[in-house]
Amino acid sequence: QVQLVESGGGLVQAGGSLRLSCAASGSIFSINAMAWYRQAPGKQRELVAGITSGGSTNYADSVKGRFNISRDSAKNTVYLQMNSLKPEDTGAYYCNAELVLSGYYGNSYGTYWGQGTQVTVSS
Repeated sequence: QVQLVESGGGLVQAGGSLRLSCAASGSIFSINAMAWYRQAPGKQRELVAGITSGGSTNYADSVKGRFNISRDSAKNTVYLQMNSLKPEDTGAYYCNAELVLSGYYGNSYGTYWGQGTQVTVSS
């Protein structure tokens, strides 16, 4: 089994910064990609930023230039540095991991989600 533990959310004023962390643990054979999604009440969950095992990144247009996704492969951890935060950035942020688990009968691919961490940006 896999556990994704998120941290770093909170309440911040517009223009401020937060850094989110997501640490993956378990019998992980490899991580193909990790990403951050966010969801506001009544809205669809949307991709914010993603990073592959090779270090390639992509960002939603709305956060490009303000957010930065990075990883620490040795710790199976992904970070999201959020700068110049806006009220529209408010939402529950979820870590997602595409990975391969090791098991007695072989390896298996799966997609896993963290529990989410709340980010609230006040105006």
